[in-house]
Amino acid sequence: MSENETPEKDYLLLVYNEKRRPKTDYPLKLAEHFIRRFELKPNDKMLDVGCGRGEMMNAFSEFGIDCYGVDGAFSAAEANAKVELLDISKETFTHEDNSFDVIFLKSVIEHILDPSIMLSEIRRTLKPGGKFIVLTPDWRRSMGVFYEDPTHIHPYLPQSLRDLLLLSGFKDVEVELFYHHPLIWKYSFYRCLSFILECFLPVRIARKLTGITKIKFIRWSVEPQVLGIGHK
Repeated sequence: MSENETPEKDYLLLVYNEKRRPKTDYPLKLAEHFIRRFELKPNDKMLDVGCGRGEMMNAFSEFGIDCYGVDGAFSAAEANAKVELLDISKETFTHEDNSFDVIFLKSVIEHILDPSIMLSEIRRTLKPGGKFIVLTPDWRRSMGVFYEDPTHIHPYLPQSLRDLLLLSGFKDVEVELFYHHPLIWKYSFYRCLSFILECFLPVRIARKLTGITKIKFIRWSVEPQVLGIGHK
């Protein structure tokens, strides 16, 4: 175990713990949405890179996806036998070539200064035609709060993420802004309302209002992520 993998420096225990980030049923909603949208199938084999507490792994598994994970936090691997302890910024994956139908990366790539090794390993371990799904904060909206997390290093915009995926050898790349609220996925009225809020409400204020009112729609109307999908 390297120095960065000791429990004393565990990001999940110190920063992303349940007291500060309580677990919710949202991962199930997101997994179901992505399964429909990207036509994932039961028994597809998925690798969740930077899987953290395993919430998305568990959510996809509920719908029959065969999920595995890699993460640099000691507690992630300790809690789940299907999670491997790995420094994804510089270590190669232990999985064989062409192993996975889907590789999923949520709120991870912004923590890595140079993602070239990780992206090369993702492409290597994807099956031909396999799907790579990545989510990261949108710098245009999050710049005021991005560095509140001291482990955030590399911000992205839609164009920069698109170009990165293309330069990394992925095909049929599509990139968009993604809003983390089911009402916005389903109804154009709420997407329009979200657009209005986004025009005048900073993310920091939206977070405070959501904390006071408990209305999550406020925050997630103005704090989109960049969603990218590429194929091998």
